[in-house]
Amino acid sequence: MKRVSFAAFGGPDVLRLEDAEEPHAGPGQIRIAVRVAGVNPIDWRIREGQFQKTRPIALPAGVGQDAAGVVDEVGEGVEGVEAGDAVFGRGSDTYAEFAVLSAWARMPENLTFEEAAGYPSVMETALRIIRQVGVQSGQTLLVSGASGGVGSAVLQIARDRGIKVIGTAGAANQDYLRCLGALATTYGKGWVERVRELGRVDAALDLAGSGVIRELIELTGDPQKVISIADLGAPELGVRFSGDTGNVPQALAEAVDLISRGKLHIPVEKSYPLAEAAAAHIDSRAGHSRGRRVIVV
Repeated sequence: MKRVSFAAFGGPDVLRLEDAEEPHAGPGQIRIAVRVAGVNPIDWRIREGQFQKTRPIALPAGVGQDAAGVVDEVGEGVEGVEAGDAVFGRGSDTYAEFAVLSAWARMPENLTFEEAAGYPSVMETALRIIRQVGVQSGQTLLVSGASGGVGSAVLQIARDRGIKVIGTAGAANQDYLRCLGALATTYGKGWVERVRELGRVDAALDLAGSGVIRELIELTGDPQKVISIADLGAPELGVRFSGDTGNVPQALAEAVDLISRGKLHIPVEKSYPLAEAAAAHIDSRAGHSRGRRVIVV
């Protein structure tokens, strides 16, 4: 089979499309014929070696953790799914023709493979950081870098839970944030004052890693009310960096529920062929996205 891998840490040029042995489902796992793989910032962060001190990996290594596809192998002890089922979920080395998933859900009938591949990590992350920051119905959550995949999910989950959201994004994405129910403003000079004009902030999320941790602490009044998923230096200012993994099966179940109720839709901004994984990483790292990027296998 074909898969994308890298033998050294570095820029996107280290990625290679190579022939590899097919993986097989172990106990509690399934294997899918991958139709589409999700592209997440963690993919290029791992490729760059950013997590080697905390979560080291051996090289050479595959890339990707999200995918949607068709089940073709079911591991020991797995029930409720069989060969031929269309599923989406999280596993390992998903930029490939076949991948093993450790958490999955059946795809809603109205979802395409391209759409489904963008949900697993995005939903797990969004639900985790909303829980960790402790924001409740009736309160206001500030989301810095709100137009990407995680931001899109956070805004829609918050709206469903009765949480008011103020979102910051580029000028081109202001209407998009408003369509998702947020009060929108641009980042850049004067953004803190613009946020204050929109109302009190009870909690804040840093999704872009654009050096705004001090300002988010200022707006909330407490570093414990701020969570970052993008700034590795956040703990130096007393802010939690959330890079752990929560309950993925629960996140997938909630995604299915919200999608089926018409309460969640994350657009696919761009699709790339497997051979152009490097271009997907370059664009993902550049940010300024609206929704998700995916790789079509």
